[in-house]
Amino acid sequence: MIWSWNYFFFGVYPFIAGTTFLVGSAIRYEREQYGWSSFSSQILASKRYMMWASNLWHIGILTLFLGHFTGFLTNILEWLGADPVEHQWIAASAGITAGVLAMIGGLMLLLRRLLDPKVRYASRFMDIFILVWLLITLSFGLGTQFISVPDAVSGHVQNMQILIQYVRSIATFQPDPALIRTIPIIYKIHMFCGMTVFLLFPFSRLVHIWTVPLNYAIRPYQLVRAKIRSVI
Repeated sequence: MIWSWNYFFFGVYPFIAGTTFLVGSAIRYEREQYGWSSFSSQILASKRYMMWASNLWHIGILTLFLGHFTGFLTNILEWLGADPVEHQWIAASAGITAGVLAMIGGLMLLLRRLLDPKVRYASRFMDIFILVWLLITLSFGLGTQFISVPDAVSGHVQNMQILIQYVRSIATFQPDPALIRTIPIIYKIHMFCGMTVFLLFPFSRLVHIWTVPLNYAIRPYQLVRAKIRSVI
């Protein structure tokens, strides 16, 4: 039974989540473009408060995403001369820093949604649920550092090496869930929560990530002139 559940959650579920992520996003874009938005409620909040909350959250989350991508799916650190122990130290240091920033920002955003009457009224169930789920995923990710850091100190980084092999097996469509049968449970919970984020993605405000306005940085300035009525 343990093996069958391990096979489902780490051999099948990643592809269910990934397919839902891609197909669901495409369907939502085609059918609900008017709902393709971040549903920002910044206008309802203090500018200073939102500046800190939003910036901490986005800087932390984007750093974690890029760190996971480069650390698990590329050999950039190895190309730069880092050995496996140094790799783990870099991952742990960056993960803890970015994770704490994201946690502070995320908790600020959650408290605002729950405690500010105007923001609470303008929020949908999924707006709150996806934020709570992301914070849960983040909490387990930070929790893995209680294993990763001691591993790095002792020079035993087998867990990280196994996780890298597993993630790459998924990315190459050759899943090998047997690799992580003996991995500490907190890593598995974190991975399950992370995969579920992709499953929930098309049904949440996260879809706005697909259309991040990068063109704003290079588009020409817009000139706006006020219409002045002549006084007779």
